[in-house]
Parts: sequence; structure tokens; C-alpha cells
Amino acid sequence: GKPAAVVAVVTEPRFTQRYREYLEKQKLLDRRHRVEKMPDGTVALPVRGETLPEQHLHELRDRVAPGSTCTVTQLLHPVPSKAAQGCSPAQRLCLEVSRWVEGRGVTWSAELEADLPRSWQRHGDLLLLSEDCFQAKRWKHLEPELWETVASALGVRRVAKRGRVSPDGARTPAVTLLLGDHGWVEHVDNGIRYKFDVTRCMFSFGNITEKLRVASLPCAGEVLVDLYAGIGYFTLPFLVHAGAAFVHACEWNPHAVAALRKNLDINGVADRCKIHFGDNRKLKLSNIADRVNLGLIPSSEEGWPIACQVLRHDAGGILHIHQNVESYPGKNHQPPGSSEMEKEHWPYPQQMITNHCTNGATRDSRGKRLSAATKPEWQRWAESAETRLATLLQQVHGTPWKTQILHIQPVKSYAPHVDHIVLDLECRPCPLVG
Repeated sequence: GKPAAVVAVVTEPRFTQRYREYLEKQKLLDRRHRVEKMPDGTVALPVRGETLPEQHLHELRDRVAPGSTCTVTQLLHPVPSKAAQGCSPAQRLCLEVSRWVEGRGVTWSAELEADLPRSWQRHGDLLLLSEDCFQAKRWKHLEPELWETVASALGVRRVAKRGRVSPDGARTPAVTLLLGDHGWVEHVDNGIRYKFDVTRCMFSFGNITEKLRVASLPCAGEVLVDLYAGIGYFTLPFLVHAGAAFVHACEWNPHAVAALRKNLDINGVADRCKIHFGDNRKLKLSNIADRVNLGLIPSSEEGWPIACQVLRHDAGGILHIHQNVESYPGKNHQPPGSSEMEKEHWPYPQQMITNHCTNGATRDSRGKRLSAATKPEWQRWAESAETRLATLLQQVHGTPWKTQILHIQPVKSYAPHVDHIVLDLECRPCPLVG
């Protein structure tokens, strides 16, 4: 970001020290920028605020340094001081905002300092602030120039502030653009370009580990269905790096669909993807997928019947099921068969067939593979999901299917005692006997 011009008071070199002492005493000296020598030999001392009041100019001329020339100028290319260069971004933000606020005649306080952000997301030249900063009422009287100061301090041109995700099913972010004329940004993950409007679409930096894992999966020649495609978080890694032959991408947020179309095009894979706009529970596809991605949290359960429907009838495939799993100490977990969704989709008990692992792998009481890093709550949820999906597969296809837990992948901690995980579940039809 280009530094903003700063105001400076100009005088002869021999009066510089007296000017400096006066400006420091009055808390007017801007320590963020260096004192500069001008082409005509005079010296410019940067000052805080948008101008230097006339009373201070008279004081400098008449009492501090009688006989000095005292003028005000703007340094269009101010040089950061050594102290400012050593600041962290958060320290620099505090330094610049506090000085600007005091230059506006507002008393800086511990309350205002505590209300500054300590972290943020940066998307190119756009800064995305979290919802828990700049909440004090006094900030309102300082807008919109406040956001220009924030942008200058952190070297960006646009500023936006995040609110809570809207509970509208489309996970629309409540983001307000504070500075700038549009919210479109570009982010690059693992060589994949994502363009999206931060005021209209979600983007989670925390999913990078899962995007990298998806990119490494052996999907050459496979047809994949992504039931919650968004702007292409997982659709693109499957196409660009994992070698999927074709992806059916389902999404009902029109703003995410607009971004997805753009991202498929700029990454050169638009010819290997079809977008299905609308509610995926009404999807007409069936008997097509080698692999299904269910990347919705806190739960993708409403997509499970469609996931079973789109799997190939003859060979089945693999489901990648995202879920937020609670792990509160002492929490009583519901046994399989007790959730409302299960009552809706599995009204009748069905026979299930599950595979058990071999070759001496560590097992639990049901014979499933366990990882040392797998929490018991994750395993219990995965086994419940496996049981329910085996039942649902038989219900959807009319014949028995076998299921097997291949892997449980932690993605991130979503909240205290809540983990975002992914279950890789292999689902295969049982061979007909006789």
C-alpha cells in the first residue's frame, strides 16, 4: 500500500531542535515518519493530524524560535521512521489510529485501544476485520476517515468488517464494506485461484489442510459430485490436482455460483464441470458418481440420501462426509437411531453389512480401525454414520450394501470442544448370490 501524505512543519536546520522539543511537548510530533531535509535546505518535521493549528505556528515563530521561517507543507512520500519500521502490524495500527484520533481532538483511552483488532484476514488489497473490533460508539463519529487511516496503517486500499454468518441456509456472510467500491478479491491456495465477493460469499482459511488432502487423492478418471460446492473450495482441487474426469457441482447461493463459474474458467477446468444451481435435495442425478463430497458444517446429513442416490449402482464409491463433532467432557452421546433426521429417513430397521479390518490393525470392540490421534467421540460418530448410511443405501438401492470407515480426518477446531472432521466412508454393493 502507498503511504498517505503527511503534514509537516518546515523551518531552517538551526531551529530544528527547538521545533522538535516544542512539538514533542505538545504531543504533535509524528514519530511514525522521519524528519526530512527539503531540496532548498530547510527541514520538515512531520506532525500529527490533518493540519497544524495557527496558534502553534505563531508560538513557534514568536516564542520558541524568534526569527525562524515557519510554514506548513505535505510530504507526499513520507519515509517511515526506524521505530515505525520495527512495529508489528497491530502496533503500527494502534500507533497511527491513536495519533490520528488525538489529532481530531478526541482523547485516546484504554477502552479505544482495547477495541482495536489484534488480527484480521487480508485478501490482496482488502482488509477483512472481525466483528469484535471498533464497537465503541465514539468510532461512529470518526467515520469514514477512520477507515482511510486504518487502510493507510496496514497498507491496503479497501476495508470490510465481518459479522455473523446469516442462518439462511446459503451461509451468506454479514460483511459490510467500509472503504472501497466493491468486495471482489482473489486468493491463491496450492496454485488454485479463487475469486469471490467477500460481502456475498464465505471463504475459510481453516480448510486449507482438507483442500490439500483432497488435491492428493487418486481420482483419475472418476466422476465426482460435490453437493455443497460454494465458490469451488473442493471442486477445484478435485479437478486441478486430483485428476477427476468430471465434477457435478451443486450450489444454491447465486453469488457463490457466479464466483464458481469465474473460478472454473480462470483455472482452465470449466469444460470438466457442470453446475447444478438450486436445492441439492431435489437433484435429479443418480447412478453416476465414483465419489461424493459433502462439505457442509455443522452437518451434511440432509444431503446423505442424495449422496446415496448418485453413487454408481454397480460399483458404489467413496463419501467424504464433513461434520462438527462435540467432545465435551462427560457428555452423553446419543446412540445410533435417536436423531430426528434418522427418524425421518430411516423409519424401518434394515439389515446392514459392514466390513471389518484385517492384517492386525488396532481395533475397537466392533473391529473398526482406530488411529492414535482419533478422539473416541469422532469414532463413535463415524460408526453411527456408517450404520445409518448402510441402512439408507439399502433403502435407496433396494439391495444390501457394505460400508467401511477408511479414514477420519480432523480439519480444524471449530469452537471449544467442537471439532470439524471428515469421514471417508467406502460404500459398495454386495455381490448377488445365486
